[in-house]
Amino acid sequence: MHCIAPECPLYGGSDSQLQSASSVPRHQLTTTQMDEKGDFLALDLGGSKFRVLKVKVSEDGKQHVQMESQFYPTPKEIIHGNGTDLFKYVAECLTDFMETKDIKHKKLPLGFTFSFPCKQNKLEEGVLLSWTKHFKVRGVQQTDVVSSLRKALRKHQDVDVDVLALVNDTVGTMMTCGYDDRRCEVGVIIGTGTNACYMEEMSNIELVEGDEGQMCINTEWGAFGDDGSLESIRTDFDREIDLGSINPGKQLFEKMISGLYLGELVRLILLKMAKEGLLFNGKLSTDLCTKGKIETRHVADMEKYKEGLNNTKQILTELGLTPSEEDCIAAQHVCTIVSFRSANLCASVLAAILTRLRENKKLIRMRTTVGMDGTLYKTHPQ
Repeated sequence: MHCIAPECPLYGGSDSQLQSASSVPRHQLTTTQMDEKGDFLALDLGGSKFRVLKVKVSEDGKQHVQMESQFYPTPKEIIHGNGTDLFKYVAECLTDFMETKDIKHKKLPLGFTFSFPCKQNKLEEGVLLSWTKHFKVRGVQQTDVVSSLRKALRKHQDVDVDVLALVNDTVGTMMTCGYDDRRCEVGVIIGTGTNACYMEEMSNIELVEGDEGQMCINTEWGAFGDDGSLESIRTDFDREIDLGSINPGKQLFEKMISGLYLGELVRLILLKMAKEGLLFNGKLSTDLCTKGKIETRHVADMEKYKEGLNNTKQILTELGLTPSEEDCIAAQHVCTIVSFRSANLCASVLAAILTRLRENKKLIRMRTTVGMDGTLYKTHPQ
């Protein structure tokens, strides 16, 4: 997780984007406090891997956070299976982690980072509205995921865990960054999926009573465009990605940006260019015609500054192609275009949120900090 501190000047033109993003009826409202201390457990479910963490928050004039974590795979049979098996797997991973860290004898509070749209009326309750990214688990939508987790944990009598809070990963990122920089008011994830949260003035929130202070809004900006507002900039490749996804018509903005989709966007573009005789002398390969054969990690490798061209040749060769140097340069350029569009789209909606914050404060210029996380943000070379 990184913290970046942009200075937001006076500019316009982004408010409609913010309204579109924040009008999605998937708000998570949660108060923020920065006076915690002690040992905590955390579960992070929603990306390409599942993570269990032990977090120690100490205070000696300034709060410090120490984290130990273990990643666990998310097998396809789990994330495309049923809810009982999913939460059983989560509980087993947590038990394994506690045994590894020799903390099974301790009673520890746990925060559950669940990176999917939820209706949340209580801090320790969240009803799943819809799966996103590559998850499609049966029997979980419209149910409380915290109750399902607690039920699975009760079967492990040697583990005593108190699930205290359900948070979105954007909220967790913002709050973690906030321990280092109290000016942090925005959390952004650019990984398998993408999303953001920000601190809104209570006077602007109609869903809760009271006008004093601030509350965190989970924008679910991955669903920006589901109402048709992005049709003018979506391409035929975006539409093909959407039609081939597990949730057609949903999370359209996310499908233009995030790590789950960029590799496939590149493959579709290269395939069309090859069919039109612009690449590989018009010759195709079985792998180039196969969905998922180019992943976002390949895109990142092809865009590396020094070894990118060599990486490109190797990747294309492994796809069963015989690329010339010109083919490699063109393929590398396609990767750059796809990645740069992703970055520009993220910057646009982030600028809308920053504009909102600045206007809320009635400032011409504003200094704030954005907490950033996500595998695509952290691992893409540019």
